[in-house]
Amino acid sequence: MNNTIRENAILVHLATNPRQKLEAGESVDELAGLVRAAGARVVERVFQVRPKVNPKTFIGEGKVEEVRRLAKELDAGLVVFDNNLSPTQLRSLEKGLDARVVDRTQLILDIFAQRARSSEGKLQVELAQLNYLLPRLVGKGKELSRLGGGIGTRGPGEKKLEVDRRCIQDRIARIKREIRNVQKRRAGQRRSRRESLIPLVALVGYTSVGKSTLFNRLAHESTFTSPQLFATLDPVVRRASFPDGLSYFLSDTVGFIKKLPVELVTSFKATLEEVNEADLILHVIDLSAPAADSQKEAVDKILGDIGATDIPSLRVYNKIDRLPEASELLKRNGRPGTEGFYVSAATGDGLPALKERLRSLLFQRLQLFYVRIPRDKTDVLETFPKWTIVLKRRESGDCFEMQVMADPAQMLPFMPYLERGGTPW
Repeated sequence: MNNTIRENAILVHLATNPRQKLEAGESVDELAGLVRAAGARVVERVFQVRPKVNPKTFIGEGKVEEVRRLAKELDAGLVVFDNNLSPTQLRSLEKGLDARVVDRTQLILDIFAQRARSSEGKLQVELAQLNYLLPRLVGKGKELSRLGGGIGTRGPGEKKLEVDRRCIQDRIARIKREIRNVQKRRAGQRRSRRESLIPLVALVGYTSVGKSTLFNRLAHESTFTSPQLFATLDPVVRRASFPDGLSYFLSDTVGFIKKLPVELVTSFKATLEEVNEADLILHVIDLSAPAADSQKEAVDKILGDIGATDIPSLRVYNKIDRLPEASELLKRNGRPGTEGFYVSAATGDGLPALKERLRSLLFQRLQLFYVRIPRDKTDVLETFPKWTIVLKRRESGDCFEMQVMADPAQMLPFMPYLERGGTPW
């Protein structure tokens, strides 16, 4: 039994236009999931509609007093806003509410700080946190206002850094240099993949849509999966294969979310570059989610923000096992005019059709060739693996024999070595 004490949290949402009012319930449900993922318990939700934001307290003095009374009655030491707060609003609210105040960006950064496992992920999260913290140091002298522990205090605060502006700027510069080194290593890895002609497929999607489960199915891996938001952060690239021996690289990236903090998009640039380098994007959508359409729009927006809209993409509608019409949806796969593929990564339904479509999209320009190269033609032998996909290779008498996939135009200079007639091995 888990005896960890979970702090009580009140959620606050402000809507300033009809669309925000319409989406308020859905947005706060997501915020509640984020708060639970961060380790707190939601005890109350407060909604407000007003034509514009109060520049000082965000929600106005009257609403501040209402939330303050609720916090006292419910023993809630944490108030989480489903919006981003300015430094002035943050300070005014903490004073007026007599509670710790966290906005949406700080909450997401806190979860990332908990979940980062690799040294790269930790660097990226710390950079995002410091960029968030820097403009909020005005009037705080040389100490953080919230070093007491709990949501919103993880990361740099725990290290008791000397948090004057120059110190943080120096630390940001150091982290950026380290992340640039990571980018160089990743660039080298991508160059190696490019030289092999093996295509790269990037999985993208809203957080908790089942990307990691689909990744495990396609790559025959066992990476960690969880229904929690942002269960995995660190990118994973594995080689996946089709039954005929053709293979591709499959990349699983961090899940997206609405209003993803700009600090995270900037800090995770090295990670998101995997998406920009992809030959094909698989956009995974949780078809069972009530907010599937808005989640899809949020991912499309972020893909646009990172410049990935020109990359070919395929929508994969996941979790159909949770829907009563699952069998009818499966029948749509492969039909002309069908916009995407319907699958259940959990059960495997629909995956054979998806794999068949993947193979067609990734290798439609390549053809199979049978090649015989004499042993004394070592220069020719060394050239082939650099720009073809070698499926099989064996020695036969005075020759090397290979089965390769290649663009027919690239094979023209090697016509003398192509096998004609006979039974392919």
